Amino acid sequence: PQGSEEAKAFVNAFLKRSMPKKKDEAIQDILTRKAVVLEHYSKKKTKQKRKKTKGFTAKQRREMHLFEIEPEQQRYAIFLPLHELWKQYIRDLCHGLKPDAQPHMVQGKLLKADLHGAIVTVTKSKCPSYVGITGIVLQEFKHVFKIITKEDKLKVVPKLNNVFSLEIDGFISYIYGSKFQLRASERSAKKFKLKGTIDL
Repeated sequence: PQGSEEAKAFVNAFLKRSMPKKKDEAIQDILTRKAVVLEHYSKKKTKQKRKKTKGFTAKQRREMHLFEIEPEQQRYAIFLPLHELWKQYIRDLCHGLKPDAQPHMVQGKLLKADLHGAIVTVTKSKCPSYVGITGIVLQEFKHVFKIITKEDKLKVVPKLNNVFSLEIDGFISYIYGSKFQLRASERSAKKFKLKGTIDL
């Protein structure tokens, strides 16, 4: 146990550290009233700036061939499981695609749905060579679909001036590519008009 003098010295030293802006007379005055309010001075913390991780630019992605499918992987059979997954995804999205489902409700959901894995057919086109191309959508870009056909050929079909159809559980939907020139991520947030001009 500390003696009274040691305790007094400790208290005085402690108060000086706790109240650095007050003089000794002021501290003694506080002690006579036996009311001590300790002051706290917090040090300002310097905020460290977070470095943003920069991704690849579009040019770098093209140079690295990140989105290119290797020739040995361009086989229709490889992507059939992807199509089965897509069908299950659409059924869940449209609550089972029941016979009494409203066609415009299903169409509205399909317009915003991810089409990677869907089997699409070019039904109309200003370029006759595109008509009849059927296959699984492997990649969707802003202006084109990359489709793998049953003949294991990778076709790049532009959206502009083409009409596509897709069928699931007896429901056939038509996509007018000219009105569909958006990335899949942008399309999910876009509001499509129920009525519009039907042209190529």
